[in-house]
Amino acid sequence: MSKPKLWTKDFIIVSSVNFLLTLVFYLLIVIIGVFAVDEYHASASQAGLVTGIFIVGTLIGRLFIGRSIDSIGRKRTLFIGLILYILTTSLYFIHLGITFLLITRLLHGITLGIASTATGTIVAQIIPKSRKGEGIGYYSMSSTLATAIGPFIGLYMSQHTSSQSIFSLCLALGIFSLITAFFVNVPALEGATKTTEIKGVKLSHFIEPKAVPIALITLIIGFCYSSVLSFINFYAIEINQVRAASFFFLVYSIAVLISRPFTGRLLDVKGANYVMYPAYVLFTAGMLLLGSAHNSITLLFAGILIGLGFGNMQSCTQAIAVKLTPPQRMGLATSTFFIFLDAGLGFGPYLLGFVLPFSSYSTLYMILGVVVILSSGLYFLLHGKKERASMNALARQ
Repeated sequence: MSKPKLWTKDFIIVSSVNFLLTLVFYLLIVIIGVFAVDEYHASASQAGLVTGIFIVGTLIGRLFIGRSIDSIGRKRTLFIGLILYILTTSLYFIHLGITFLLITRLLHGITLGIASTATGTIVAQIIPKSRKGEGIGYYSMSSTLATAIGPFIGLYMSQHTSSQSIFSLCLALGIFSLITAFFVNVPALEGATKTTEIKGVKLSHFIEPKAVPIALITLIIGFCYSSVLSFINFYAIEINQVRAASFFFLVYSIAVLISRPFTGRLLDVKGANYVMYPAYVLFTAGMLLLGSAHNSITLLFAGILIGLGFGNMQSCTQAIAVKLTPPQRMGLATSTFFIFLDAGLGFGPYLLGFVLPFSSYSTLYMILGVVVILSSGLYFLLHGKKERASMNALARQ
């Protein structure tokens, strides 16, 4: 019996839209702090806030769209998110001071939260059930590519052109995303009943309870990875490896791109534990190696290990969150997953900033490496042992 088709027109379109949205996010995140300093003479703390408040906005957008996406409609939510994304991108051209820039970043983040929750929900619906892990692994590669290409474009353009040109490119990519989204077809939900209006305010209207245990794991590993995302350039300056650091996320992305096809299939066939436990070991090894790096080879090899570890854990935990949830609450599960991931990535640098005055970057990475491997015990308690029991039951059948 042949496998159901994965690489459909709709799957490619939604993955492409997600790639473009994430590309703009990572493109801006590496240049917007410098822009705030150059344009508005912002302090270091203000520049950090300009960078991080975007992720806070993304969190807000995901939190509130998760409860409404099915009543609004998944494709309609995507269009609303993309239109607002374009409008808020255009606000970067208006220079009214640092406060207005902060508001722009917050609003821009909210629109990304809306649009990316829609793309994540739609793609989970499009992917055949028997290929869910593999499909989400491939879909997540669109974000992985953006994490490598976005910063490269941002840094290159900041050295060779004006901020206005950078913002123009971001606006053009947003418009292209909207045009592309018109061609996607979102099928009707299987087994879903007509959505009724949500009355009252309950936590379950914003968060999918079944996705929370695995989302907590995502929060912890995202928190640890945020140290790499935010401080790698500062660390590279400290150890005199700035040139090598410019290739760090490139080798990270290559490692993820090469491994995702195999880990996605492994997840579907053998279960999440066969991916998660080796990924824990690789992520830990990468963090410890990064903390002891004194040359370019060690630094880049750490990037490969972290890519094989965290890169695959991210797609695996997303697939778990979706698999644990009924189809009619898939949007809420996707939103819940990204809320916890964004919280780890967004608040991690701020909280770790309180540790850095008492610790070097090297020591910080090693401590977080230990945190990663210890969190594997929490994974076992929250999901791993249930996964093992369910896979054993399937094997007996």
